[in-house]
Amino acid sequence: MADKIITSKDLHLYYGEKEALKGIDLAFNKNEITAMIGPSGCGKSTYLRCLNRMNDLIPGVTITGSVDYKNRDIYSPKTDTVELRKEIGMVFQQPNPFPFSIYENVIYGLKLKGEKDKQVLDQKVEESLRAASVWEDVKDKLHESALSLSGGQQQRVCIARVLAVNPEIILLDEPTSALDPVSTGKIENMLLELKENYTIIIVTHNMSQASRISDKTAFFLQGELIEFDKTKKIFLDPAKQETEDYISGKFG
Repeated sequence: MADKIITSKDLHLYYGEKEALKGIDLAFNKNEITAMIGPSGCGKSTYLRCLNRMNDLIPGVTITGSVDYKNRDIYSPKTDTVELRKEIGMVFQQPNPFPFSIYENVIYGLKLKGEKDKQVLDQKVEESLRAASVWEDVKDKLHESALSLSGGQQQRVCIARVLAVNPEIILLDEPTSALDPVSTGKIENMLLELKENYTIIIVTHNMSQASRISDKTAFFLQGELIEFDKTKKIFLDPAKQETEDYISGKFG
């Protein structure tokens, strides 16, 4: 029996009056990659941001339902959102390194935690950059600006920054959409390695990416979860006509 790590129940989200998510029930297993697919504006990125309360930062948003993580509802008033976002890290569509050195980028979260031991920080930087498959590219320029790197390298440094604080879950919102095919391939290979130690949830527009790397796929349409199953089943034998139409390119 697979181990569930995070589960949403009857999750609704409203931007003012507009209902953007319509009662999403979805459970994610540990050490799996789940892809979320669907046309632009279908709610997949909005849903992803619900899993670490990133939507709290948007004015006028109302959320009902629950997201259960480690036997507690992350929407309870007792939740420390700073701690939550360390455990459930987020990587965005555009690489967003901070405007300082590669080294300082990676240790950012550790310094917030109060870690000052240089040996610990050095070790964590190397470990995280290795895990993000970018150590060989940057090991001789750790004290140069992260902004001097290519887009693909910047994105992997951003992933290393998330890994440095030991998350349980990594959320990725179209992490390769701004990258070339070579960088995309490197990030996909890295994610396949990372799933041994982390649970990965990725929003992607790229169908072949979803079919290549994910264990499960969730198909969203107009704020609803239409279908969720093993990726192979979704792509080869979807249960719903809408899923088949989307995957075969009839709309999107």
